[in-house]
Amino acid sequence: MRKAGAQVANRIEIEENGLYIALHITDELDVRLLHLGAVPYDPSTVSANQEQGFRLLELQLTGDDRAEYHGRTHRATFPGLRMQYRAHRDERNETGRKLEIELADPETGLVSTSHWQFFDGISALRCWTMLRNEGAGPVGVEYVSTFALTGLDKEGAKDRDEKMTLFIPHTGWQSELQWRQYSLPELGLSHLTDRTSKRISCSNTGSWSAAEHIPMAVLKNEEAGTSLIWQIEHNGSWHWEIIDQFDHLTLLVSGPTEHDNHWWKQLAPGEEFASVPVAVGAVRGGFDEAIGQFTVYRRAIRRPNEDNRLLRVIFNDYMNCLWGSPTTEKLLPLIDAAAEVGSEYFCIDAGWYAAGEWWDGVGEWLPSEERFPEGIKYVLDYIRSKGMIPGLWLELEVMGIRSPKLRDADDSWFFIRHGKRIKDRSRYQLDYRNPNVIAHANEVIRRLVEDYGVGYIKMDYNINAGIGTETDADSFGDGLLQHNRAYLAWLDSIFAKYPDLVIENCSSGGMRMDYAMLSRHSIQSTSDQEDYVNYAAIAASSPSALTPEQSAIWSYPLREGDDEEVVFNMVNAMLLRVHQSGYLAELSPRRRALVKEALDYYKTIRADIRESLPFWPIGLPKSEDDWVCFGLRNGNRAYVAVWRIGGDETDIALPIPQLAGAEAAARIAYPSEHDSRAVWDAASGTLAVTLPRARTARLIELQIRRRNPL
Repeated sequence: MRKAGAQVANRIEIEENGLYIALHITDELDVRLLHLGAVPYDPSTVSANQEQGFRLLELQLTGDDRAEYHGRTHRATFPGLRMQYRAHRDERNETGRKLEIELADPETGLVSTSHWQFFDGISALRCWTMLRNEGAGPVGVEYVSTFALTGLDKEGAKDRDEKMTLFIPHTGWQSELQWRQYSLPELGLSHLTDRTSKRISCSNTGSWSAAEHIPMAVLKNEEAGTSLIWQIEHNGSWHWEIIDQFDHLTLLVSGPTEHDNHWWKQLAPGEEFASVPVAVGAVRGGFDEAIGQFTVYRRAIRRPNEDNRLLRVIFNDYMNCLWGSPTTEKLLPLIDAAAEVGSEYFCIDAGWYAAGEWWDGVGEWLPSEERFPEGIKYVLDYIRSKGMIPGLWLELEVMGIRSPKLRDADDSWFFIRHGKRIKDRSRYQLDYRNPNVIAHANEVIRRLVEDYGVGYIKMDYNINAGIGTETDADSFGDGLLQHNRAYLAWLDSIFAKYPDLVIENCSSGGMRMDYAMLSRHSIQSTSDQEDYVNYAAIAASSPSALTPEQSAIWSYPLREGDDEEVVFNMVNAMLLRVHQSGYLAELSPRRRALVKEALDYYKTIRADIRESLPFWPIGLPKSEDDWVCFGLRNGNRAYVAVWRIGGDETDIALPIPQLAGAEAAARIAYPSEHDSRAVWDAASGTLAVTLPRARTARLIELQIRRRNPL
């Protein structure tokens, strides 16, 4: 521990896992983060005057001042501008290096500690800010940054309007993971002065963390050949913004804020508050390299589990199949067919707990005798007899407005605003801070696991609870944040009690695709997309937001269709996690054999999938593209999925510069019978693919025999 008062080194310089960091502690004890990047710090890029904007922390308290023109941005905050260096700690733990920097406000007594946890061998770190009120009176917190970095554009001679590219992952229900890349002027932040009131920002407010954007982004400096990547690891409201100040770009990343997300927190003397964690990485290279490092990081922070090691095939009866109306009679032939093609989990989806319409009656989670006259355990035992692990669907964070369970509940169980229960899509939002809610949730899980023998739960979440709850909270957003964290703590307790239980993270598909949830869940539903052709772009983009082995992709061959429709469906899922569905029992023997062929091959490569890094030969897919492509590489093997959606072109050249110069054998691995072609050209590092027909897809395997120097 170094303390102010002893001799303070006015520079902290770190080189760790390919990250270069430089901090300056001024004579006035102001702490400035001068650099965090994939290349060493060049002092000539920051003038003494500009250094004022390179603040380590932005922090705004109620009743305090603001400096400079700021508009809606979170710069020039107080006491952010008053915070003074007090101490820092630079140590190591079992994960890697850990840096802590402590600042204090001489007026209010508020103390902040910036925590930076490094991970050995990974060019990424996880940050959070701890606030502690050491003053005599309460303080109201309106904004606290988890991560603040100025000088995003300082490397290179070109103007930032020319050299900076921002990748933003737009998302929505059935339209997940629509990445777009922009220059800063395209987003309205042209370089016209040293600072403006304009910001480029993404926010989420509510309990769907990915309702409009995945909580991450990538910023590339095209001239320097480096990229910065960040993700907000939170299952509720969050905010990030890029602003300009002191003639440089600044990134501010946080959890909820008062101005953006209805969050405000009062800290009493002696009370502490931890900000939402954020991961930040920096790489030499572009989007693929940034996602590669975050893929490794995401694996490092994820709860160790067997599911991500074995990658078992899931059959779920919902999508383009039973649509939430299961019965014993309907399920038995599906179970037989699913086992025949090689499924290893069989999950009964929605509707198992209600005789008819079930949407607004959920919450008690007892099986319907009308649907299962022999009892649901009969069907679950039948699944087990076929060599599969049985599963059930739940939506355990809500209670329908006509649920029989309401007889046991009062207002304290639910989100409340302005004295009324929050209602969304005919459901109430349960508050996981309430011990009665926890007891209810625990009993449901116990019954499914211990009484029914369920080993897989699809945990859905089909409402957005909005800005939060007023119960026992300083603000609506404070109530939401407390609930978000209480739900995560409950999940941790369930996995501690049932470590082999697989719980799929689903929120109307991918509406809560974040690494607060995915550091716990082994698998994520990516979409409710019902059209297999539209699903290709979502599937190909999914390894950007989560590891391939966590990305569950529906494959649902239709009752009426040809061979290519089956193949397209299967290729959608084969490099990720197979979420099989469809009326398999009603497919022709040939089409069902194509499903089995795909799953048989999948089982030979899934050990590679769990260790692979993704790449995109023709860039990130867009929904309007005629061709979609992505690949995985692991050691001397690479796998490339190619979809021809439409257009007149039958041929495409797929550049794979990572393998340029390598001697490799290319073959179409699936399907075994095809009219297509794949040829590898080592000199150019290009895979040439021919698909004669539109709405077709192929899975190509590259076996690398020898890597030659370029």
